Amino acid sequence: MSTASVANQLEASRPAMNPWVIAPVVAMAAFMEVLDTTIANVALPHIAGSLASTIDQSTWVLTSYLVANAIVLPLNGFFSAAFGRKRYFMACMALFTISSLLCGLAPNFGVLIVCRILQGLGGGGLQPGAQAILRDIFPPEKIGAAMATYGIVVVVAPVLGPLLGGFITDNFTWRWCFLINVPIGIVTLFFLSLLLQDNPGHRRIKLSETKIDYLGLGLLAVGLASLQIMLDRGEDADWFASPLIRTLAVLAVVGLSAALWWEWRHKHPIVNFRMLKDVKNFGFATVGMFMFGSILYGSTTLLPLLAQRMFGYDARQAGMVLAPGGIVVFCLMPLVGFLIPRVATRWLISFGVMWNVIALYMMSRLSLHADFNSLALCRVVQGLGLAFLFVPFNTAAFAFVPKQKLADASGIINLARNIGGSVGISLSVSFVKQVSQAHQNYLVGTVTNLNAAYRSNLHALTGAFMHGGMALTAATRAAQAQIYNMVSREAHMLAYVDAFRVGAIIFLLVLPIAAVLKTPSFKSVPAVVE
Repeated sequence: MSTASVANQLEASRPAMNPWVIAPVVAMAAFMEVLDTTIANVALPHIAGSLASTIDQSTWVLTSYLVANAIVLPLNGFFSAAFGRKRYFMACMALFTISSLLCGLAPNFGVLIVCRILQGLGGGGLQPGAQAILRDIFPPEKIGAAMATYGIVVVVAPVLGPLLGGFITDNFTWRWCFLINVPIGIVTLFFLSLLLQDNPGHRRIKLSETKIDYLGLGLLAVGLASLQIMLDRGEDADWFASPLIRTLAVLAVVGLSAALWWEWRHKHPIVNFRMLKDVKNFGFATVGMFMFGSILYGSTTLLPLLAQRMFGYDARQAGMVLAPGGIVVFCLMPLVGFLIPRVATRWLISFGVMWNVIALYMMSRLSLHADFNSLALCRVVQGLGLAFLFVPFNTAAFAFVPKQKLADASGIINLARNIGGSVGISLSVSFVKQVSQAHQNYLVGTVTNLNAAYRSNLHALTGAFMHGGMALTAATRAAQAQIYNMVSREAHMLAYVDAFRVGAIIFLLVLPIAAVLKTPSFKSVPAVVE
């Protein structure tokens, strides 16, 4: 192909309208989808009470959405090619909006779960679709800014979700956690119909002339659904002590392994996993995004849990602990977008990794005497690091991806981040539970009459209870119970500290990935600093 024809094709692929007019609309669609992964978390007790279900059953409101979401994510490339980028993206937005309305009006728990599945299916196309569109409509020298826009969506929305959900639930009703999507979805659909266009340079496939890879689709759906349910329900079911979890684990391993093998060999795979090997940077960046998702969602889960269980914060106060970090990410993303074309990717990622390690180390130094400012400061430092990770990883991942494969790539890398988040949440919560039991067993062994500190505290507490009017026997039992509670709290605190410390060590493994990433070239900007 001649240079002139390539230039003409690139010119034809550019949107007729300024990309910055399209970007906010596309980003809003993805923002609403990411927001819905966390907005209902704090409303689960209210949903359970309103629809006559148990708290344990109510968690299926989250699980059903995540499972449907995970199944659709990697299929973005196929559906975009089959139906067209604009038509598929708008269909996903319409399904997401309609199902949000149905969720808010659900008369019983069963209907709510079905509607959440539909919402997850619609939302699954919004994240990768938005990312692919932003990557497609911006010229190479503006890709950093485009990924910064998407980064704000992905990093800030999960933090804002519990805050907004708590406010809505406390002041209105849990139903508005879903109904709030309806007017925003209608407005977004209107502007999408006006602004979004299909890229004439993209290859379209005809379903009537294409033999759909149903086996690959089935294996992928079974594997991803089993994995997501196992990760989401494993802690409540005591992991592999449960026959259900063991069955899901087998289905996940067999389904995903078979799907990867089949899709890798298939001539026309429904998910092009060969990109992980064939496209420069993409495989390593996908692994990096998996680890990024693990640390982001794992720490975002543990820090509010620590605030609630150890310090007695309510849901709103725990959410406020995360808010300053979200503000830092929001403010720094434009700076990172500016630096992307000017500083080598590996240095930006290494900078972000080190700040995350510092933040996790700070969290590992927390004690039962920590105040709100100490918790918020840890999150602020982590936000500084997160801002320098998401954008460089995505820019490096997509730098060498051909335009016709952007949708495939976006689906795969978003799936990696989401699965990484599920793994991070499940393993971190399970780690705290198991390690706290180990710490408690050790600490209880020191609470004996042979320990002078124990005898002194028991005597002082018994005297205090007796001074309050208790008899000697009752006062002694009350003192022992209080000491046990102190030991239990200390054991749980030590478990959280260990979890943050392990997270810091694991996150250092991202540095070798950063070292092997190739820095993309950009036009119309100063030379990249190596």
